[in-house]
Amino acid sequence: MSSPIIEVRDLRKVYRVGKVDVPALRGVDLSVAESEFLSIVGPSGSGKSTLFHIIGGLTPPTSGDVQVDGRNLAAMTDAARTQLRKRTVSFVFQKFNLLPNLTARDNIAVAGHLAGVGKKPDSQFEEVLRLLGIQARLDHKPNALSGGEQQRVAIARAIIKRPAILLADEPTGNLDTENSKAVLEILRDLNQRLGQTILMITHNPEAAGYGHRTVQMRDGRVVGTA
Repeated sequence: MSSPIIEVRDLRKVYRVGKVDVPALRGVDLSVAESEFLSIVGPSGSGKSTLFHIIGGLTPPTSGDVQVDGRNLAAMTDAARTQLRKRTVSFVFQKFNLLPNLTARDNIAVAGHLAGVGKKPDSQFEEVLRLLGIQARLDHKPNALSGGEQQRVAIARAIIKRPAILLADEPTGNLDTENSKAVLEILRDLNQRLGQTILMITHNPEAAGYGHRTVQMRDGRVVGTA
């Protein structure tokens, strides 16, 4: 493990619902090393997704310090957080969110274009495609792909810009056991072979075991690390 790429100190997030303040995060401390694979587990409402949204620049914190790849998110403008999402952080979700009228290849290319990546993927990305095992499926549209294949395309789309951090929110939630294992092994390979920093939310203890560490959350707090 190397120096921290994510540092969170006393992170708090409060949502206003009508006239009521609803705390989602209650003083979270978290440090993630560069090239670490960290699993985050906890029941619904524990604050996992809110933590991801803040680290990924989707929403600002109410208070606390958030350093991502050396930058202070709490001090960022909306435009700066947009640049963070374009260049530094990528998401993989439970829902694949592929554009249905485009082929797998074009879904990946659109993401690369938006991130300013050249039209021709580099050798590292070609290695990623081999790891994902989707070279023969690149000219198929999503409705011709299995759920596991669609999630592999979603992973390729997320990492074509070579993000420093990959945030995976229940990436196996819509997959059967066999495809879940395949996707988790792909994430582990990306971490081990390419040094990709990965934070993964999961409800599955077996899936969490693919990470180097597991952080447990409950009621907006970190309550344990294993």
